Amino acid sequence: MTDINTPENMINSFLRISDELNQLKDVDTILDRTLLEVRALTNADAGSIFLVEEDQLRFSYVHNDTLFAKDATNAAVYSNFAVPITEKSIVGYSALSGETLVIDDAYNLPAGMPFSFNESYDRATGYHTTSIMAIPLKMAQGKLVGVMQILNAKDSYGRYIPFDKQAKTYVTLFANNTAIAIERGILTRELILRMMKMAELRDPSETGAHVQRVGAYSAEIYHRYALNKGTPIRELKRTKDLLRLAAMLHDVGKVGISDSILKKPAKLTEEEFGVIKMHTVFGARLFENATSDLDVMCRDIALNHHEKWVGNGYPGVMDNVFEGQPHLGKRGKSGEEIPLVARICALADVYDALVSARSYKDPYPEDKVLDIIRQDTGTHFDPEVVEAFMQIHDVILAIRAKYNQK
Repeated sequence: MTDINTPENMINSFLRISDELNQLKDVDTILDRTLLEVRALTNADAGSIFLVEEDQLRFSYVHNDTLFAKDATNAAVYSNFAVPITEKSIVGYSALSGETLVIDDAYNLPAGMPFSFNESYDRATGYHTTSIMAIPLKMAQGKLVGVMQILNAKDSYGRYIPFDKQAKTYVTLFANNTAIAIERGILTRELILRMMKMAELRDPSETGAHVQRVGAYSAEIYHRYALNKGTPIRELKRTKDLLRLAAMLHDVGKVGISDSILKKPAKLTEEEFGVIKMHTVFGARLFENATSDLDVMCRDIALNHHEKWVGNGYPGVMDNVFEGQPHLGKRGKSGEEIPLVARICALADVYDALVSARSYKDPYPEDKVLDIIRQDTGTHFDPEVVEAFMQIHDVILAIRAKYNQK
């Protein structure tokens, strides 16, 4: 637990955490880190963050040490529900009033309160909420970004206790600084979705929901893969942060393909399919002058997400992907010659294509899709990536539900 006893230690901690948050790119990673730090400050067992979405608070991230294994992904992260911004709920009241609420016993609220405690989550999971702190996340100019709710402060013996006044002071200060990083993460994701709108105008299959699913699938597959490999947690979280965004841009190169080919209702000729293959090269060229690790990862995924484990994918090995004249490689890349992030995105993209409706096909049943993936393990897909995918299948299904894939 972080020492919160001295102002000097707290200031140093805030500066360190703020600097680290500013280096993160994806909003989900920022939410994860925010909950981690606030729970450390208060020794809280659980917490969640709701983000403003029109006139609602959308449940966006959750931690719970009692219910979920630490550092392991879980389907609850992708729960998809919202509460109206009214005084009837604890988070809604905090959002409207702009006040940090500290509740000692959720099941025995003071008389006369306009809000009530929603017991449904406790009933569904067997969890028991005792103490609650709800903190509005506001920008310096007063704009509300969301509400953070942390649950069940613990003493040195692990017993649930009320949050103390000192914790309220420090957490409120921290939350105000965090709101800036959260909004930046939201804007970054929105910018990427706008970029993908260009591809969607050219290829109707490249919807915002599709790219968000592929990004989320890729991030969570990598998380499990990295845990299986014993990857240091710091490296795991940094790569996962970048991968969620980079995978969303896997097909951005389709903006360079003619409408007559992308929107052709009939089967493509061999020559037309050769043109389609060039979207990998066009996508990579968008990141020719890479200035960040995110740019490099975007380039690797755009170029290589159609390569296959045994080496018969495309575009293959090229002397210089940034040459002015389009061309395919001399041979397909194979095995670990294909960047790991591209091997992961390849599986995520194929899975989503198979379970999705397209103009030329109905969605495949889940069992059939899993059978196809198993059959293609070791040929199309990296066996260890498939293993990670299968281990988190419940999370994959939760992502589909959140991003409206029937």
